[in-house]
Amino acid sequence: MYTYNIAVIGGGAAGVIAAIRASEFNKNIILIEKNASIGVKILLTGAGRCNITNIADIETFVEKFRNQGKFLRTAFHRFSNQALMDFFESKGLKLKSERQGRVFPSTDNARSVIETLQKCLKESEIDILYNSTLLNIIKKDDLFEMALPNSEKVYAKKVIFATGGVSYPETGSTGDGLRIANRLGHAIIPLKAALVPLRTKEAWVNDLKGIALENIRIVFLIDGKKITSDVGELMFTHFGVSGPLVLDLSGKVVEFLSKKKEVKLIIDLKPGLDTAKLEIRLLRDVESMGTAKLLTVMEGLLPKRMARVFLRVANVNPDREANQVTRNERHIIMRMLKAFPLTIEAPLSMKHGMVTNGGISTEEINPRTMESKVISGLYFAGEIIDGAAPSGGYNLQQAFSTGFLAGEEAAKCVR
Repeated sequence: MYTYNIAVIGGGAAGVIAAIRASEFNKNIILIEKNASIGVKILLTGAGRCNITNIADIETFVEKFRNQGKFLRTAFHRFSNQALMDFFESKGLKLKSERQGRVFPSTDNARSVIETLQKCLKESEIDILYNSTLLNIIKKDDLFEMALPNSEKVYAKKVIFATGGVSYPETGSTGDGLRIANRLGHAIIPLKAALVPLRTKEAWVNDLKGIALENIRIVFLIDGKKITSDVGELMFTHFGVSGPLVLDLSGKVVEFLSKKKEVKLIIDLKPGLDTAKLEIRLLRDVESMGTAKLLTVMEGLLPKRMARVFLRVANVNPDREANQVTRNERHIIMRMLKAFPLTIEAPLSMKHGMVTNGGISTEEINPRTMESKVISGLYFAGEIIDGAAPSGGYNLQQAFSTGFLAGEEAAKCVR
């Protein structure tokens, strides 16, 4: 019976870095991946460009994870964003930072990240078992026995679970690790989609699909009270709204939708102009355009395709001559530019969420080692752990940091 020192389950960011780090202490390591390649989900991050991390300070990372931030502090210090960037740069992958501190490979291609990690795995002499789904795991004395398809078994002294959550199941994140961990006695915090697009009640958003609005402010309301708000980029889809701004705020919205609350989305299309300045701008535009159609005026304020839909929703005639627009119509337009309303019906299903919130309870994991408090020798890393942050590279950094820490600590404890 051949026994590995460490078996890493899952070839995403957390699992790969765990195996690489562990190999610096031990050379008897196996990585078990259910897909035909590592990093399938990495290909989807950052719209295919891979938002590796963020240049923010560590305390910002901690804050982004809200209630779970304190648990992650050690991991972020042990393998920081700067350490991660240095790692990739040392392997020949050039990086660049963009707006809001987001870090990408200079190639703008997520495949560059995967190729770099594949090269590191090869250099580290790590055994890799592809197309292999973990079916079950039991611990006998000081050894873990892992059951794979075709009655195959793998034995290891330490095991690192980096199997992900349940978002984007086509990438292999189907909750296998969570179910097995639960059978081993671990509590699972209920799963919710995080960073998820939202479906609207209004069917006319289909006419706006593909339109992206930058630097706009949105506010989510419950019973007329603001629950969350921010400025950024929103994108209309055939079903509703998405984009970084919506995804980042969706977590709070999902909580209220699960309680059957009606959620209103209010979009300030001109946050840079207060009501008085907007009124002056609108009056100037309609007067200067003379007999031109009102639609032409609005096309100077909004994306062309949105202008017509906007006037339809406002119930204002788009063919009216600009200099014939009434004061009341101007006020209607002005109010809607500052408060364009939508009703949120539901989030898209869990499989459409970019990240899973919920997972292995952090109360049952040692934050200094990522080792289970329930089963000695079992470690967790990445999205399988409860908690999620907004977009911007924070979640991928969590995967790399917890994976690095789990790999190092597991390797140090092998006897």
